[in-house]
Amino acid sequence: MHIMDIIIQLVVSFFATAGISIIFNVPRKTLLHCGLVGVIGWIIYYILTEQGMDVVKASFFGSFVIAIVAHLYARRFKIPMIIFIVGGIIPLVPGGMAYNAMRNVVEDDYLQGLQYGLKAFLITGAIVIGLVFAEVIIQLIFRSVRSSKVKFQKVYKK
Repeated sequence: MHIMDIIIQLVVSFFATAGISIIFNVPRKTLLHCGLVGVIGWIIYYILTEQGMDVVKASFFGSFVIAIVAHLYARRFKIPMIIFIVGGIIPLVPGGMAYNAMRNVVEDDYLQGLQYGLKAFLITGAIVIGLVFAEVIIQLIFRSVRSSKVKFQKVYKK
């Protein structure tokens, strides 16, 4: 893993994420941050796969971090977190793998098509599970923080 490879990955993932965000008409003030969400998620995925982790697990961790960063940005800008998530997960989506699955099916190579299709399905599931897990964990954290604030206020008022 060379530093130049990482820089290229960062730049390409930023422009891919920012480009999709432009297509989805995100607010201009969030465009840079949408790109950064994609960069963060992709670089985690890239480093983990370069270190030998399976792409399904790496996709999970990348989307998990994307959801956490998106949640923080959503609170900062007071806009829905979906604005950051939609662009941010684009680099992780296994579009090439789904294409290869369909191409192999059309070429009557059903076994190879099934392998690609199953892998694309597993990666997609890992992305969704990563987003959901992050959301649940963040909700639990904020609920416990609010609960402790309420308890502190009750004790302080007495």
